[in-house]
Amino acid sequence: QLQACGGGLVQAGDSLRLSCAASGRSYSVMAWFRQAPGKERVFVSAIRIGRGTSYADSVKGRFTMARDNAKNTVYLQMNSLKPEDTAIYYCAATGTRLILSSLYTPGNYDDWGQGTQVTVSS
Repeated sequence: QLQACGGGLVQAGDSLRLSCAASGRSYSVMAWFRQAPGKERVFVSAIRIGRGTSYADSVKGRFTMARDNAKNTVYLQMNSLKPEDTAIYYCAATGTRLILSSLYTPGNYDDWGQGTQVTVSS
């Protein structure tokens, strides 16, 4: 089970930190996806045990994902937010050791959090 939180309404240039706590099991990969109104759910970032983090080009240099294994929790630090970052952010996870090219496909993840809304005003 995944529980995400930390969304909110901010202005362009502000920062937010999302959290996703996992319970009941451990995962090989934990990731963040986002879905804007009327659009598909897209990959944001992922962290793989022993493989580090990966980011979508649209967030590189602005977002940082980290994992606290002791708490079985991942964080997404979002800086320099832009209006185009507005979306519902979903935490996802899988016990499968995904290769890099497989990280971007939502169907490769077993469990999903409930989503948290991030709104960035201009």
